[in-house]
Amino acid sequence: MRSARDAWDMAAKVQAASTASDADEDSAYPRYRTVFVSDLHLGTPGCQAEAVLDFLKAHPSEQLYLIGDIIDGWQLRRRWYWPQAHNDVIQKLLRRARKGCRVVFVPGNHDEFARHFVGHHFGGIEVVEEAVHTTADGRRLWVVHGDYFDAVVQCAKWLAYLGDNLYEFTLRLNRYLNSLRARLGLPYWSLSAFLKHKVKTALNYVTDFERAVAAEAGRRGLHGVVCGHIHRAEMREIDGVLYCNDGDWVESHTGLVEHMDGRLELVRWSTHPASKLSAPRAQEVLA
Repeated sequence: MRSARDAWDMAAKVQAASTASDADEDSAYPRYRTVFVSDLHLGTPGCQAEAVLDFLKAHPSEQLYLIGDIIDGWQLRRRWYWPQAHNDVIQKLLRRARKGCRVVFVPGNHDEFARHFVGHHFGGIEVVEEAVHTTADGRRLWVVHGDYFDAVVQCAKWLAYLGDNLYEFTLRLNRYLNSLRARLGLPYWSLSAFLKHKVKTALNYVTDFERAVAAEAGRRGLHGVVCGHIHRAEMREIDGVLYCNDGDWVESHTGLVEHMDGRLELVRWSTHPASKLSAPRAQEVLA
């Protein structure tokens, strides 16, 4: 049975076999100092790989942080799913590194296999356990996936696997529902996001997670934290610490960008075909 390691090895083969041009295809877009993305979940049907590619193309940067769950090893162990679009994302990331962008990969729980390679480089991509990023205006931000603050993952992994299966089922159901909604001319609607916002225990979990991560960043003497893991994009201050979650690329399609002056913005990237005609129209600044 193929595994997430196979996907990692495939990435190296993609780089070696790539015939794509390294010409500066992003030169028409404004350049950012840093881009943060997480939870792409490559290797699953829910991954919106085309949206990831569009977002990366429209947001060239000097630095790119991949904050965990980039490749979904949990799902790949159950069923191999790796279409060309997922290869294209890996190829895009490797090309970024070749063109001089500093690409830093902080593994998460779904791609925890990569934690065995901390301290190594793959195709120019640095693999680190965590990082501290200093913004242009001098703020020091802790960069971490966040699963270490998830008691379910750390103390009862079997329950986490069960929850992951239920989440995948919800996403499959969501695809059928939205296929029907599209035929009726209705916009995209997320069932799992609805449940997360309506179920009290889910809301309590999110709040506890955010406070725990922010508190740890404060304890380390840092100005803030950038994380992923819970698939909920957010940027706010918690007890004087800046908490940033860059969301995911399964449902929210969000990323965090740092402008050249150090200003941070949380951006939702639209997947509606009409919005792709002009890159500036395809993004919504959330904060």
